[in-house]
Amino acid sequence: MKSVSIPAARTTPPGRAARGMRPLLAAALLALLAACGEDHITRYPQTTFAPETEMAREQMFLFNLTMWMGIVVGVLTFAGMGYIMWKFRYRPGMPDPEQIHGNTKLEVAWTLLPALIVAVIAVFTVRAIFITQPEPPANALNVRVIGKQWWWEFQYPVGNDTVITANEIHVPINQPVQLLLESDNVLHSFWVPQMAGKRDLITNRVNRLIFTPTVPGVYMGQCAEFCGDSHALMKMRLIAHTPEGFRQWLENEARPALEPTDSTSAVALGKKLVTQGACAGCHVIEGTPMVGRLGPNLTHFGRRRTLAAGIVDNNAENLAKWVSNAPAMKPGSLMPPQGKAAGGNLTEEQIQYIVAYLQSLQ
Repeated sequence: MKSVSIPAARTTPPGRAARGMRPLLAAALLALLAACGEDHITRYPQTTFAPETEMAREQMFLFNLTMWMGIVVGVLTFAGMGYIMWKFRYRPGMPDPEQIHGNTKLEVAWTLLPALIVAVIAVFTVRAIFITQPEPPANALNVRVIGKQWWWEFQYPVGNDTVITANEIHVPINQPVQLLLESDNVLHSFWVPQMAGKRDLITNRVNRLIFTPTVPGVYMGQCAEFCGDSHALMKMRLIAHTPEGFRQWLENEARPALEPTDSTSAVALGKKLVTQGACAGCHVIEGTPMVGRLGPNLTHFGRRRTLAAGIVDNNAENLAKWVSNAPAMKPGSLMPPQGKAAGGNLTEEQIQYIVAYLQSLQ
């Protein structure tokens, strides 16, 4: 039988392979640097990488610790694999490698080292648990948070009264804040990433979340537990004030709604439609006969930045659309359509009167 010679496999020189990887490595480095730029908060307003409280910073430390230990393990693992693949690569004419079985030192090392790494992470995790579950300080501001479908209610005790607002939680800086988290329906999860990690709202249970804001500003948040049709549209804003700014806000919220000065104005006509119509069955406006508790408190609705739990800006156009047909803007909304075009009883003119009144509630 005629022998056939098989040519040796052609391999890419290591240097050429490394040069071929350089553009990919450069692109990955540029992408990483772009993601870490100063504008990432603007591009990603719910970032966890810009902590503004002691709790958020502790969680960020734990994340960084775990990430960098993982990177070190990964680099050492791939470096070892690369060294072995290079040193023991196939060369024409090489003898068969010696067959060995077991290496006690190596097996002990790869058992103890991962156990040591996990132990280090566990120590700092337990430390973080105690830091993020403290006892409430004596000077803490207590805010009751109730998860609804699909919006948020915030209650502030003020003397013998309670200030109630919706979808915007206001807090002072440099003072501990204790949130008392409840749900009156299904599971929800309170999450303002720059303030703290997620904390569940569970029926028939009160969970606590304690943190101290340090920088004034508006921080974005949302529900982080699937709760129904509009779970993704259950947003909120945390507004951190200076102590004086928070005091002024709370004093204003504690006042009843102002009466329209002109009884023939659009505001006065809107008030009559709101307080004597379908709105009165579900909403409260302090200083009026409205005592409904199913929907958000509207006493100072005009001061809020957004409506429909933060999904659109609070302006006349959006408010008119919301009053006319809320389920069209927010699937599953429990507020029935009010406009005649959507099956309700209100004309376009009446809706504009209602918008004028609600926007006057400052």
